[in-house]
Amino acid sequence: MPPKIRDLKKSLAKAGFVKISTKGSHTKWKHPSLSVVLILSGKDGKDAKHYQEKQVVEALKILKKNQKKE
Repeated sequence: MPPKIRDLKKSLAKAGFVKISTKGSHTKWKHPSLSVVLILSGKDGKDAKHYQEKQVVEALKILKKNQKKE
């Protein structure tokens, strides 16, 4: 079963990503130490699409890799 959009948002917030205000069901997420900006679409209760889950996992991997370098 795919994770919910709210679960992806919680993972991003826990990792230090900040939500940038947007309109509608789209949310932008930016981390202070990364140039990556993620856009998640969909309401919190909806199942996340495979590509959305993949984007979040990749962003968290990049963040983890950058933190190990420092």
